[in-house]
Amino acid sequence: MEGVTGVYEPVQHHWFHCQNPVDCRSSWIPFSREDSLRLEETHKHGETSGEEEVEVVVATEGRRFDVRLKERKCFAVYWEQPPLEVRRCSWFHKGDKDISYTPYPEDTSLVLEEAYMMAVKLNDWMKKIQFPTGETVVLHSPTLMTQQQTIPLKDWISLPSEQSQPRMVKRGLEGIRVELPEGEPDQVDHLVFMVHGIGPTCDIQLRGVVQCVNDFRGASLNLLCSHFKQSQDGTHMGRVEFLPVDWHGVLHGDATGVDDDIQRITLPSISRLRQFSNSTVLDLFFYNSPTYCQTIIDTVASEINRLHQVFLQRHPQFTGEVSLAGHSLGSLILFDLLTNQERRNKDEEGSSVSSPSEATPLDFESFEDTLRNFGLGKYVQMLPKEQMDLESLGLCSETFFKDLGIPLGPCKKIMYLLKRWRGQESRTGTSHPVPGIPGIAGVYSQVQEHPTLLSGAPSTSPVDYKYFDVGIGQVSIVYPQLAFQPQAFFALGSPIGMFLTVRGLKRIDPKYSLPTCKSFYNIYHPFDPVAYRIEPMVVFPDVDLPPILIPHHKGRKRMHLELKDSLKRVSSDLLLSISTVRGVWQTLTMLPVNTLPPVARVGTTAALPPQESEGGRPVCKKCSGAPNGTVSPTEMRNISVGMLNGGRRFDYVLQEKPLESFNEYLFAIQSHLCYWDSKDTVLLLLREIYEGKGILL
Repeated sequence: MEGVTGVYEPVQHHWFHCQNPVDCRSSWIPFSREDSLRLEETHKHGETSGEEEVEVVVATEGRRFDVRLKERKCFAVYWEQPPLEVRRCSWFHKGDKDISYTPYPEDTSLVLEEAYMMAVKLNDWMKKIQFPTGETVVLHSPTLMTQQQTIPLKDWISLPSEQSQPRMVKRGLEGIRVELPEGEPDQVDHLVFMVHGIGPTCDIQLRGVVQCVNDFRGASLNLLCSHFKQSQDGTHMGRVEFLPVDWHGVLHGDATGVDDDIQRITLPSISRLRQFSNSTVLDLFFYNSPTYCQTIIDTVASEINRLHQVFLQRHPQFTGEVSLAGHSLGSLILFDLLTNQERRNKDEEGSSVSSPSEATPLDFESFEDTLRNFGLGKYVQMLPKEQMDLESLGLCSETFFKDLGIPLGPCKKIMYLLKRWRGQESRTGTSHPVPGIPGIAGVYSQVQEHPTLLSGAPSTSPVDYKYFDVGIGQVSIVYPQLAFQPQAFFALGSPIGMFLTVRGLKRIDPKYSLPTCKSFYNIYHPFDPVAYRIEPMVVFPDVDLPPILIPHHKGRKRMHLELKDSLKRVSSDLLLSISTVRGVWQTLTMLPVNTLPPVARVGTTAALPPQESEGGRPVCKKCSGAPNGTVSPTEMRNISVGMLNGGRRFDYVLQEKPLESFNEYLFAIQSHLCYWDSKDTVLLLLREIYEGKGILL
C-alpha cells in the first residue's frame, strides 16, 4: 500500500463536462480517453510554457464542440445551446442514494490531493480537512475516505437526513465505476443532415432533434464497430457524421410572430391540448401556407448550407459525399426542395451566381444590375418587350416565364431575386427602375405611399399546385439551391405519397429522378399512421408489390415473424393437401367416359383443352404469382420501379417488435417516433452509404 511504503504517485486527471447546465450535481459526463488526453496535454503545455492566461480552444467529440480551457466552458459548434461547464477532475464523492460519483471542484481537489500526499509520505492518517462550505473530509486510509456534513445546532431536532450520512470519497477513476465513452475516428467518410418533423420534440421521450441525432450518431458508431469491424480494422473506414437541422425554432420565433398571433385567437379551454396543437399540428398548415412555407423552405436550405460550410471548415480533409434524411414532415420538405434543384457541375456547387442566398446583399442600382450580377443578363431584354414592372413581375407565375421561353432554373432565380429586391425596398424605403421601363420608379413609389389593408405583410408567391414536366407537383414558391449535390435521400416515416396524392398526382413518371440526388429510400414502420408507400405510385395499379423487409440488426428475422410465416406455409400446405385429396376422390368416383373425344359436327368447334404453359400444366391468369395476390420473387425482378432510386427498390419496412404485434393501435404513435433509436434503421443507412464505397457487411 502507498501509505506503508511512503511512495506517493500523482493522481491521474480526467476531464468531465456537465450535461445539465441548470443542475450539475448528478449530470457529469466524462470525455472520451482521446479527448481527455488531448485536453490534459494542452493544459499541461500551458502550465509549462507560462501561457495559462492565454485562451486555448480544443475541439472535442468529433469536432462538434469547442472547449475553452481558460473559461472551463464547452461550446456547441453546429447548433445553439448554453455552454457546458468543464472540470479537470481527480477526486469524487457519492451518497448512498446517488447513482454516480460527482467530481469535486478543481480547487477542492487540489486541497485534498495535497493532504493525501502528506498522509502518504508521513504515514499519518485519520486526517480531517474542513472546508468553508461546511464539509469535512476524513482520510481514514488510502482506500477509505469519507465526507461528513456539519449540521447546525438548530437542525439537530429534525430527523436524520441524507445530508447527515457520510458520503464516500474516491481518488482517481480507479475507485469509481464510470463508463468512458468510446472515442470517434477523426476520419469522416460521409455527412448526413437530418431534418425533424412537426413540433419541437422528436421522440416519445419528448427530446429535441439535437438529442435524438446524438443518439442516432452513437448507434451508428456502435454498429460500425460491431458490423463493419473487419473493414474498419483495414483502415478503409472512418465514421458517418450526422448533424441536426432545426427549423421549428425559426418558424415559431420572434421573427415571424406567429405564436403571438395564434395565441390571441386560441380559446382558453383545454389549454394544454391547445398549446400542444399550436406547437405541433399547426406546422402542417404552416407548410401549406404561401407565407410560412417559404419561411420553412428558406430556413431548411440556409441551415443545411450553413452547416455544410462550417463542417468543411472544421474538416478540410473531407472528400466524402453528403446525404439528407428527413422524418415525417421534414422528409416532405426535403422532397420538395430536392425536386426543385438544378443539375449543375461539381465546380458550380456553392457559387453565389448559381445559388443566391439570403446573406448576399443586393447592393445594385437597379433590378437589371441584379439580374446581370447573378448571370441572368440574357433574359433582361425579354422584360421590356412585355412592358413589365416590379408590380407586374410580382403577379406573374412560372407559366408566364415559361411562355417567354425562360427555362425553369432561371425562372426560379428571377422570382427569388424579385422577392428579395422588393423586400429590400420595403425595408429601406427606396425604389429603383425596372430594366427598360422609364418613369416606372415614380409610379411605384406613389403606389407605396398609400397604405393598404395588407401593409407590412411579407411578399410571397401565390400557392399554385402544378405538374412539372415529369409529373411531380408541389407548392409553387421560390426554392433555394443547396451548395452540394446529395448522394442519397432517406425518408423516415414519410407522408410524401399521401401529399402527392392530395395534390392531384395519381402516378409518378417511371423516368423521373431527383435532379441532383441519385438515391431515394422510403423507410417506415408497418404501424406508423403517418407513413405512406411510394412504389405503388410508380408501378402499375394491378401489381401488388410488397415492400422490402429491413433485416434485424442482429442478422435474422424476428422470431414472432418467422413463426407467423411458418404458420402461413403450414396452412397453405394443408389446403393444398386437402385440395389434392379432394381431386383424387372425385376422379375415383367419376362414371366411365369414352377415351376418345366426341366427333365434332360440321359448323361446330370441338371442346378446347385448358390453356397450357410450356411445361404442359394448366395456367390460371388470376392464380399466377405468389399467394395472396402478390407477385412472386421471380416476377418481382422483372417489375420496373422507376428511377427514383436508380432503378432499385426504395420502399423499406421495419420489423415490428413482438410486443407491438399484440395491439398495433396501442403502439401507433410510438411507431411514428421509433426511427431515432432504431438500430435497424441506422444499419440500413450505413449499409447503403458504404455500399457505394465498395464496403459491404
